[in-house]
Amino acid sequence: MTERPTNDERLRRRADYQRCYRGGRRRHGTFATLHFVPNSLGVARLGITATRKVGPAVVRNRAKRRIREIYRRWPERQRLEPLDMVVHLKPSVRGCGFEELRKDLLRLWRPLTRRTSRAG
Repeated sequence: MTERPTNDERLRRRADYQRCYRGGRRRHGTFATLHFVPNSLGVARLGITATRKVGPAVVRNRAKRRIREIYRRWPERQRLEPLDMVVHLKPSVRGCGFEELRKDLLRLWRPLTRRTSRAG
């Protein structure tokens, strides 16, 4: 089983979220927009946001739990560049299943991993 992300791997401060939104790059998926900016901490950190447009609190919290679980289970998580990432949920996440969300998020995250050397 994959290790649970530590508290050091979570965005907590509003300033960190704002830095991702204002100074970072973004990638758009079907169910979420990924905002990301390099950090100097040497580890990737994840934050999740969902506005009331996504739905009531039950729907927003379920979607956020799913994202955390997808991130936790992803074996390539350790190969991510040192980035601050914010997954901003779109209203379309309301009707999606776990597997659909997983595929969408992995499509957004994969290009951000370190390339391994093929020369052997």
